[in-house]
This record gives sequence, structure tokens and C-alpha cells, in this order.
Amino acid sequence: MLDTTTRGRTCVWRGAHYHTDMQLPLEVPVMTLENVILFPQAMLPLFIYEPRYRRMLADSLATHRMFSIAMQKPGRRRESPAPIGGLGLIRASVTNKDGTSNLILQGLARVEYTRTVRYRPYRVNCIQPVATVSRAEVELHALSARIVELVNDRLKLGFELPFKTLNEPPGLEPNQEDGPVALQAFRQVLQHLTKLEDPEQLADLVSATLLPGASERQVILETRDLEERLRQLIRFLMAEIQRRQNTQPE
Repeated sequence: MLDTTTRGRTCVWRGAHYHTDMQLPLEVPVMTLENVILFPQAMLPLFIYEPRYRRMLADSLATHRMFSIAMQKPGRRRESPAPIGGLGLIRASVTNKDGTSNLILQGLARVEYTRTVRYRPYRVNCIQPVATVSRAEVELHALSARIVELVNDRLKLGFELPFKTLNEPPGLEPNQEDGPVALQAFRQVLQHLTKLEDPEQLADLVSATLLPGASERQVILETRDLEERLRQLIRFLMAEIQRRQNTQPE
């Protein structure tokens, strides 16, 4: 459900499936990245080093602690964000001695970009929360059960840590000592996915962690109908499982 009543420069967003009741800004900074999608409830580690995004981070921390992640449209040279992205809340941010920052962004909601407020020093867009449309509960839970089955099948084929290119500054090697700890933490997250009872949360977090293709994740993000979102995810998971089975050594 969406309550569009505005209070100053914010609107109230009530997510029917995530049981949230929060005030969202009417306009937010937009960080456009290739192959990166932010789903509601997902945690995204980011390394901020570009001057414009350093400014964006400082301004966000000084106000509502929110900014949006948009996927760059494929094949475009100029900054071209996809029409729907993810709004995130800065959960933790550490500033390094050289002015760069490492932060954790938690997804809050799907948002549609409407009017562009400005382009410099960083892009700011007006946003409209994207409401999820849902139908028969019986069908949703049947589709969710199928997704859980596919997640278990997928995990048997192995997995890699997601967002590994976003954790470290360019030119630096990942900290090998953190590997086993991070891997164990990710394994626990995947085990948690199979126990989720909320179909929307299940679809979003499985897509965020197990779909390797950015275009596939963006399709899931942009699909408003929850039943269709679950069906899309099932198709993507089945294709990924088939691909990995075909590449397994005999």
C-alpha cells in the first residue's frame, strides 16, 4: 500500500509485504553503476572513491542517509540509469585517511525515477515508490516452495561470494584472511533464504544473492506483479542450474 501524503520533502511508504512504515525523500541522489542492482532488504557493500560520489555520501550522511542505486543501461556511453532502481539506507560508513569510504547500503524500496532535479555535482532525481501487486496467496506460496527447491539444487552446485568487486578499492588485492569468514557468513545467509515465508522477500533476496546476470536481476526488480516476479525467478534459476550442470566436470 502506498500513502502518497507528503510531509515537507518526504512521503510515507508502507510496504505491504516487508511490513515497513517509513518516510522516504521525494528526491534522492542516484548512483549509476554497471551490473549492480539493489533489492529491498539486501545489503550492498560499496567503496566510494569518485569525488562526486564522495560529495554525495557526505550530503546523504548529513541529511536522510539515503541514496539510490540505478543500473547503467547497457551499451550507453553517457550516464543512463535504468527507469527503476533501489533506494538504500546507509547502515554503516567508514571514511579512510585518503577521503575514500567503505559503506554498507541496505535496500529499502523499489523506486521509479521521474524528473531529474540536477546532474552536477551528482545526479538527483525525484522518485516514486513502486508498489508490488499481489494476487492469490495459494499460488504465491506454491511458487515460493518451488523456488526453495531450486535454491537447494543451486547450492549443491557451489556458489561464489557476491559483490566481490565492490568491497575493495581498485588496484588492491582482496584480504585473503577474510575469505573463509565471509564465505561462512554468506553460507548462513543462503541457508536463511530457504526458511523465509514472505514470497516477496524470498524473491528479492534470492535474486540478489543467486542470480549472476545483472539483466536478470533488473528484470526481477522492475516486475511489479509478485506472481510474475516469482515465475521469472523460477525460469532464471532453472536456466542457471542447467548452465552449471553443463559445465560441471565429468
